[in-house]
Amino acid sequence: MACETSRMTVPRVITAYTDYKSPYAYLAKDSTYALATACGATVEWKPYVLDIPRYLGSARVDSAGNVVEENRNAHQWRRVRYSYMDCRREARKLGLTIRGPQKIWDSTLAGAGMLFAQREDPAVFRRYHDIVFERFWRRELDIESVPAIEAVLHEAGATASGFPDWVDVGRAEVGQIVRDAEALGVFGVPTFILDGELYWGREHLPDIRAVLSAKI
Repeated sequence: MACETSRMTVPRVITAYTDYKSPYAYLAKDSTYALATACGATVEWKPYVLDIPRYLGSARVDSAGNVVEENRNAHQWRRVRYSYMDCRREARKLGLTIRGPQKIWDSTLAGAGMLFAQREDPAVFRRYHDIVFERFWRRELDIESVPAIEAVLHEAGATASGFPDWVDVGRAEVGQIVRDAEALGVFGVPTFILDGELYWGREHLPDIRAVLSAKI
């Protein structure tokens, strides 16, 4: 069911939890933009930091893809390998590049950068969001590096000189957002909340569209 923005009265708010190190969150990003535009809705993007080792173990590979360190059982390896195969298959349809990361990254800093960009301007946030996702999945961005994230913020149009001094505050804010999200039932990304209803996975975007259309 398609939304008709011209008939919308009050913009609806979709809360979207995302994590830059999740390929599924990357695949959902542009579809979420499109949904919001089509339905005249507002998306409130929030960082959620996945604790991947807790449920999928951890591993580190070299530039050639050889495993140099691991803490995964056979079942976890099968799940991880299938997930990246599936994501690359979907990425090809969208013209995106997804290269498996060489380690389990801590995306807290990148999440702090998201909050910093949002405080600047919606357009700054959009550019930051797009750049971080694209470059991380091309293995072109160190999301654990303060100078690297500061540079992306600057490129996106933010007044980024204050970012290094704000990092600790930003990390704490991300941590609180994650705790609040988990209190609401969030456990993975992408997760969307609309009217108190939780939807996990981009496959539920059509359901969200239907709910928005029904309330036009």
